[in-house]
Amino acid sequence: MEGHLAAEPVSPKFTADLLDTPRSVTVIPQVVIEQTAATSLQDILRTSPGITFGAGEGGQPLADRPFIRGQASGNNVFVDGVRDSGGQVRDIFNLEQVEVVKGPDSAYNGRGSGGGSINLTTKQPKLVEETSASLRGGTDSYVRGAVDANFVLGETSAVRVNLMGAQGDVPKRDAVDFDTWGAAVAAALGLGTDSRLTLSYQHLTRNDMPDYGVPLSRKLPGVTPTETGILDVPRDAFYGLTARDFQKTTADIATLVGEHDINPAMTFRGVFRYAKTVNDYVVTNPGDGGAAQFVNGQWWMKRGLKSRYNPATTVAAVVDIYGRFTTGAVEHSYDVGLELSREKNENASYAVTTLSGAPCPAGFTNPGAGDCTLVYAPNPSDPWEGTIVRNPLSSTVSKTAGIYVFDTLSFGERWMLNLGLRHDQYSVTGRSVSTTAITSSEGDWSFTNYQAGLVFKPTPDGSLYVSYGTASTPPTISGGDQNNAPTMGSGNLANALLEPEETESVEIGVKWAFFGKRLSTSAALFQVTRQNAQIQISPGVYAQAGETEVRGLELSASGQLTPTWSVFGGYTYMDSELVRGAYNNVNVGDPLANTPEHSFSLFSTYQLTPALSLGGGAYYVSDSFGGNQSGAGGGGNGVYAPDYWRFDAFASYRINDRLNLQLNVQNVTDEDYIARTNGVHHADYGPARQALLTLNAKF
Repeated sequence: MEGHLAAEPVSPKFTADLLDTPRSVTVIPQVVIEQTAATSLQDILRTSPGITFGAGEGGQPLADRPFIRGQASGNNVFVDGVRDSGGQVRDIFNLEQVEVVKGPDSAYNGRGSGGGSINLTTKQPKLVEETSASLRGGTDSYVRGAVDANFVLGETSAVRVNLMGAQGDVPKRDAVDFDTWGAAVAAALGLGTDSRLTLSYQHLTRNDMPDYGVPLSRKLPGVTPTETGILDVPRDAFYGLTARDFQKTTADIATLVGEHDINPAMTFRGVFRYAKTVNDYVVTNPGDGGAAQFVNGQWWMKRGLKSRYNPATTVAAVVDIYGRFTTGAVEHSYDVGLELSREKNENASYAVTTLSGAPCPAGFTNPGAGDCTLVYAPNPSDPWEGTIVRNPLSSTVSKTAGIYVFDTLSFGERWMLNLGLRHDQYSVTGRSVSTTAITSSEGDWSFTNYQAGLVFKPTPDGSLYVSYGTASTPPTISGGDQNNAPTMGSGNLANALLEPEETESVEIGVKWAFFGKRLSTSAALFQVTRQNAQIQISPGVYAQAGETEVRGLELSASGQLTPTWSVFGGYTYMDSELVRGAYNNVNVGDPLANTPEHSFSLFSTYQLTPALSLGGGAYYVSDSFGGNQSGAGGGGNGVYAPDYWRFDAFASYRINDRLNLQLNVQNVTDEDYIARTNGVHHADYGPARQALLTLNAKF
């Protein structure tokens, strides 16, 4: 896996090599993306333990919702260092690598949830003429084609084009299918010179039959309860309506990057970004339709419904000046930067009216045709006709002005001090529109965050470190997903604009490279504490006194054990707790939602012959409690996703210098497992077994 050797973060904010960066950072290189046959953000982040995904719910979007170290981090996804806001379902066809920073990182990225951040690094033009293409087919009607072409136009200019199209079904999820296509083009001038300019544009369109999984037994009084709280139905039970439900997502991102080497000690880099995404859906929420009814010897239920029309527009400019210089015996590697951004997030629901379809049996209140189905034998093909009318749009506009400075000070060959400081001015204006009224709200916050890490290098290939970092989470993103309109507190805080929640982390670790730096390893102990969430401390009295805590251990390894044996993976242990919640909160002392105690991942390949490689992946996640993770709110409400093992298989055969065949079998043992649950309405099954055969070609 030669790609592991070059797996370094590309942002100038990282002022030291990964080996000497005093915090947990995982870089997932392109070779792992390709060999695991990953196509989505969820696919690729499976290879990084300690990250889970939350399920969609009424207040949270049906979109990518990663949780890092117990904190919802959907608002902490970046593309080439610029925040990628808005609810989305992302495809990774245009990615070079994925960088995951774990722990509070507001010094790097400003406002955040405190768990960490995910940066998606896109493919860039280079001065090498090459084209690659892949065609993949598989079970469950799966087809995917992709082209990556780099054209050299002159001595210092190039254009890179990436195209992708795919469609298929979700294994053993009746009626759940998708089709998607994407295109990206990037043109660069001045490559290899002191002044460089790159203009890129990426588009993605995706159409899905949305899937809210299976209902919780606790939401259907009268049906047989289960230990997990999840209804005991087969994996292929689908409660949606194919005649009504839909999800359409689009993303358009245009970026201009200019760089100039002012002198050997200083480089200027400026990034300008315009992006617009739309997340548009009507989805059946099977656990939100009310109590089940036993009619004519069978259990019936009403289908609940969630909907969202969510355009998000971002305009951002980021400027960095970075380089190296020496003062006396101290060498500095520095970055000074400024970020200005404006994000507009709009939201509306749909008014859905059923006109005709299969009728509900007697006993239901206001039964609509096609709104009911059998609890244990749902029929997604029930007839349905009706109207879907979008309600008025509400909006929030957030503005950020942030200034930051980073410096890694090297005191000889043994000691390094890593420092980072960022100050943000963050404001949000909200406009809520209903059919009867328009209300406005606004708020602004000023906060400063920092990080400090001390590194000792006993050898050039190893480092021991201790670090401290902070994060600020304004109440508009306390759920970690989107920018919401500012709201006042409750009770005695009704006229008070809440202060940001504060997160701090202490981490002690070791990083070591072996075998001529072919293999990188790390181990870290960490404690993340989040405070200042609004809770009720006595009847009718509220205070910002909520607190959560996550303590843990993280181990990782990536690279080559031998010239023919490659590994990528790790293990994370997290002991999480809602330390202080509402005075009458039964969940105090419980583990946090979407924070499993144990998670393990390992993807490994072995080259048996110059042409044949075999390998696969092993993934384990222990019990994961459900619930809406918001501020200091934890608790599983008695609902949890049971632990599971998942195994994948990999084989690759090189036909000649230009052609390669790759076989992936995902979930080889066809394990039935719950990938996520929100603990309130429903739980989502993970995909069943699927075989994929890919022909890769280079020209």
